[in-house]
Amino acid sequence: MRAAKIPKRLRAFFMVFFISTPMLSLPSQAIASEAQNTFLAPYSAVYSTIWKKGISLKVEGKQTLSKKSNNLWQFVFTADSMIASLNESSTFYVKDHQIIPTHYRYKSSALGKKRSATLTFDWDNNLVRNDVKDKPWNLTIPSKTLDKLSVQLQVRQDLKQGKNDFDYQIADGGYIKNWRFKRDKVEDINTKLGRFSAIKVIRTDNLEKGKKTSFWFVPALDYLLVKLEHQEDGESYHLDIESVK
Repeated sequence: MRAAKIPKRLRAFFMVFFISTPMLSLPSQAIASEAQNTFLAPYSAVYSTIWKKGISLKVEGKQTLSKKSNNLWQFVFTADSMIASLNESSTFYVKDHQIIPTHYRYKSSALGKKRSATLTFDWDNNLVRNDVKDKPWNLTIPSKTLDKLSVQLQVRQDLKQGKNDFDYQIADGGYIKNWRFKRDKVEDINTKLGRFSAIKVIRTDNLEKGKKTSFWFVPALDYLLVKLEHQEDGESYHLDIESVK
């Protein structure tokens, strides 16, 4: 029986969630004690993801946020199925509640086809080095630019700070892209962890393209993402939390 091919849009969906290269040296004032004390707590969470378009494909994903040495944090997302795998990681530090990425790595494999990319952020010169297919090149970036994995943590941190509208610059695919989100309402939702009061957040920059993406974050769980729904062109993605520790 011929294996089903994972759609490009599903691979792109994985990237919303989600070290051998030497780290950049950090300025001594990079980490403010206040930001350290109020940043998100380390955790490991497992999610189930269902993609639907005629057929349903279920994939398990895992997120891990951990504190490293030298004031660095690492955020990792992995997903595996019988026909594909994905591994993303973002290494960063925090300054005044703002995530400052230093490295982003992406690796995927689907039906024998492999892809990989590495971004190295040079904040002294406001550049990001893109290393794709062993062909590195530099892109000028504005301050507060994020990678497409750490943006989820920045949304959580900004919710924690009481913000209602979110506007981010993302380094992705050789371009700087503008991702925008808006706090919607508070809803009571049922999860595998129990029933919680959750803040619903909507992505607003792609609504005109007929796409609708909604996220649910739970303040009682340090604003952890517990649910996601995405719809476009007859397709839908659903992500639900399974466990956290």
